[in-house]
Amino acid sequence: MRYHVLATDYDGTLAQDGRVDAATVDWLRKLLATGRRLVMVTGRELPELLNIFPEIDLFEWVVAENGGLLYRPSAKEEKPLAEPPSDSFLQALRDKNVGPISVGRVVVATWEPHQDAVINTIRDQGLELQVIFNKGAVMILPAGVNKASGLIAALKEMNISPHNVVGIGDAENDHAFLRLCEMSVAVANALQAVKDTADLVTAGDHSQGVCQVIEELVANDLADAHLRLQRHHLELGTCDEQKVLLSPYGQSVLICGPSASGKSTVATRIVEALQEQQYQFCLIDPEGDYDEFEGAVVFGGPKAAPPEDEILRLLADPNANAVVCLTGMPIPDRPPFFLRLLSQLLQMRSRTGRPHWLILDEAHHLMPAEWLPPDGTLPKELTNVVLITVHPDLLSGALLDRVDTVLVVGADALDTLTDFTSAINQPTPQMESTTMEPGEFLLWLKGSTVPPQKVLAHPCKMARHRHSRKYAEGQLPSDRSFYFQGPQLKMNLRAQNLMLFLQIGDGVDDETWQYHLRRGDFSRWFRECIKDENLATAAERVESLTNATPQESRALIRSAVEQDYTVPASLPLPVAGAS
Repeated sequence: MRYHVLATDYDGTLAQDGRVDAATVDWLRKLLATGRRLVMVTGRELPELLNIFPEIDLFEWVVAENGGLLYRPSAKEEKPLAEPPSDSFLQALRDKNVGPISVGRVVVATWEPHQDAVINTIRDQGLELQVIFNKGAVMILPAGVNKASGLIAALKEMNISPHNVVGIGDAENDHAFLRLCEMSVAVANALQAVKDTADLVTAGDHSQGVCQVIEELVANDLADAHLRLQRHHLELGTCDEQKVLLSPYGQSVLICGPSASGKSTVATRIVEALQEQQYQFCLIDPEGDYDEFEGAVVFGGPKAAPPEDEILRLLADPNANAVVCLTGMPIPDRPPFFLRLLSQLLQMRSRTGRPHWLILDEAHHLMPAEWLPPDGTLPKELTNVVLITVHPDLLSGALLDRVDTVLVVGADALDTLTDFTSAINQPTPQMESTTMEPGEFLLWLKGSTVPPQKVLAHPCKMARHRHSRKYAEGQLPSDRSFYFQGPQLKMNLRAQNLMLFLQIGDGVDDETWQYHLRRGDFSRWFRECIKDENLATAAERVESLTNATPQESRALIRSAVEQDYTVPASLPLPVAGAS
């Protein structure tokens, strides 16, 4: 469910001539029966609102006085959101015959044509106040206080993101709060300026328009309006100089391609776009590739498993993002941990609509091809998720069936796309052979007869800094570890991080060391598994030195590693030729 809250104006929207009819109240109750929630956002002062609208208890929160006052009907609790007007200001208005004047907890209200006297009084007294107009009404509030700021305060109390809110209004003082909401709606009787900026305009006026929106929310979560709602779309790159956008809701994305082919770059661009639009994400990181992501809190690391309760506590805040690093967990423990966390995240989504996106790096380690999920483990439509894997057929078929958007990177992108369609028993889309350049990916919508698009990804704005200890002490999976085997394959010593690589390399005999050096195994591992092109290039230079002794080449490889990685002080010093 995308929309969990309906935030509605009162006068001219929910109410006509100050009253809400019985049919509209019934529709409000139908909305609540779906588990959704109601917030009123009005310019009225609270006492008069309570007097004319006895069904106020249907609303979880009321933003009154145009953002100046927060009211919780269930507890009859008031919370002013700014300082009250000063006596000297009110007296100055009366001295200028401004009237009638209505004074609330925060707001001061009068009517046109007294706006000039109000503005002059504010200027003369040097006050930080603003004037807001509403169909002839003149409202004076502290600077920065409006319906949007009031709605933000209410949503904070509810732990709800504006991305899960539909807002509906009719007048000029509704602009700010409507822009804040994921979907903005203007009723048919709204001012033209409000209609011009709204995402949707109802056929009915006043409460009939509100009931129309509620009916569509109940029926299909306003699904028919999703396609026209492009102001929140995620910009990924360009194709033939046209922007390529990803919908922020309803997508299940697969990013696939070989190691070091650019999957992390494409995934990073998606996460950046989510941050730009202020969608909440939770990124599951089995290998520590995202442990310095700006704008996210990292849980776990090489020496500590991520704490589930702390992750969930953080994500209760709609403005917080989480990276869950699994490098400190034994590899067999990672899938069970992930499935427990996934269950809790999906429950949180059902209550709040968040986290908006789940990004699963190296998803084949979390849900491999042989995994058969028990009934109910995954929803029928697993939306707003990014799955990242080296090869499609390594991933559980239950996940592949739920994918609708495929992004493929690497020189053999067409072959990888064919592997995906074979895994799901669908025909491969027809496309002419093409050369994939660095920074490009293929985009294909599953089942579409339209050929895949070749997209030039936008450069990542944030620099992803390699953690100095991640590859030094982390736990790479078996398929990305280095194995010292020697020319006769008599040994099989596994190094699952750089610390062990150096330690085992110092301990193996010269023949074994030279065997892997001459084959280029070190540079290949650095490039394909450690994903460090600079380190791989440095290793290639060492591998090309025909006259270097084993002791010298060991020292040079160690120096190349230690230039960019912090290796623990407890690591042994080189011992040439040790066996």
